[in-house]
Amino acid sequence: MLLTFMLAGMLATSSCSHDSFTPSDSSQTKTEGDVKIFVTSNNRAYDFYKHYQDFSNNDNMSPNTITLDPNTKFQTMDGFGAAITGSTCYNLLKMTQEDRTKFLTETFSDTEGMGMNYIRIAIGCSDFSLSEYTCWDDQNGSFALQNEEVNYIIPILKEILAINPSIKIIGSPWTSPKWMKVNNLTDLKPHDSWTDGQLNPAHYQNYGTYFVNWLQAFDQQGIKVSAITVQNEPLNRGNSASLYMTWQEQLAFVKSALGPKLRAAGLSTKIYAFDHNYNYDNIADQNDYPINIYNDPIAASYFAGSAYHNYGGNKEELLDIHQQRPDKEIIFTETSIGTWNDGQNLATRLTEDMQEVALGTVNNWSKAVIVWNLMLDSERGPNRAGGCQTCYGAVDINSKNYKNIVRNSHYYIVGHLSGVVKSGATRIGTSGYQVNGLVYSAFQNLDGSYALVASNNTNDAQKITVSDGTNHFSYEIPVKSVASYQWK
Repeated sequence: MLLTFMLAGMLATSSCSHDSFTPSDSSQTKTEGDVKIFVTSNNRAYDFYKHYQDFSNNDNMSPNTITLDPNTKFQTMDGFGAAITGSTCYNLLKMTQEDRTKFLTETFSDTEGMGMNYIRIAIGCSDFSLSEYTCWDDQNGSFALQNEEVNYIIPILKEILAINPSIKIIGSPWTSPKWMKVNNLTDLKPHDSWTDGQLNPAHYQNYGTYFVNWLQAFDQQGIKVSAITVQNEPLNRGNSASLYMTWQEQLAFVKSALGPKLRAAGLSTKIYAFDHNYNYDNIADQNDYPINIYNDPIAASYFAGSAYHNYGGNKEELLDIHQQRPDKEIIFTETSIGTWNDGQNLATRLTEDMQEVALGTVNNWSKAVIVWNLMLDSERGPNRAGGCQTCYGAVDINSKNYKNIVRNSHYYIVGHLSGVVKSGATRIGTSGYQVNGLVYSAFQNLDGSYALVASNNTNDAQKITVSDGTNHFSYEIPVKSVASYQWK
């Protein structure tokens, strides 16, 4: 369908459905074959261009051979995707139904699109919500889903699930209800603000009930949330909606309230710790945040693993956490592009983000890669005072016509993984050709097919040969490009 497209030259924008540009040698383009290939170049000459080629019948003599080793197994992959925020849903619902369906199909369909299969949503508001709220703002009232869930988030999720029913969803709160907050844990004075504050231990049980009610409310809508994090960016006091939560507090809350309440309700929802930066925001006593929680065996029993963002520190922290607790999972749940990192410039961002975020986290044991807003508008919104005013989405839609779309690096880096690496795949070993600037990772899917995702950040085209021990093929990855392969 629309993923057999190719955009011309330096084309930076497109309508919601790609125009059908073809390469100059289109007569040689194969529409079927042994190996499915997607390629994107940083000059948009190749724009998630889908084509095929056959295995080679010649003996493999190439010194540039990458050999897959399925006997060397690493982590099992959960999936790849983006956050569906209130802002994202607002923009999607401004599109015509026809255009929205085409875009969501391109993004989430496993047969006609990129096959993104992991979504992050907020539990209550986020810094990219249409307002500041939780689902239990009146202490004397009761829990209830609000306008943003009922009229924006849930309708879009239902459209996505109709396209790909196997989507995984993870929920994260930016703040507890304000009436559960205190200024600090010493004098326990009320904290009547969406920003900052800490969870009052006297409300641990109430807040645990809040999570249960939220999960059950979505389930009643036919939307199963498979995982949660306890708090988005728990060491960030300054977000427009935020709650400061040390590892000591998170341990106590989950051990005494959240974990037992989920189990008592019969919920198998995974709980992930932390959900913040590699460098723990340089707060010395918060280093190794999840490891400190795991050191309590009762608390550890409630946690599937930990989640990370990349706004500070180095991705090698993931490897350190894995080595300390290889029994616990690691997922990567947020990264953003914006004016601060030239976020709409695919020429600089494509291979760097592939190397640092997508393949970089996967090669350090992450089971999932989720980027921030799937869609913002051309004014970097809707956004609110106190939230990010300088962020771009994985895609940005023109706010004048809600039709023309700029597809940014984060859209491609996730799509190149989800296009060939399916949920349940195992990352496997590789050996052979290496060169600075060429980064890759190999996988075996549950159906037995192999996948390889490679990023060429060198100044030369890279002619590689890929061998699984039985079959092999050669392919030249263009300069500053990403290529994904799947074969059986």
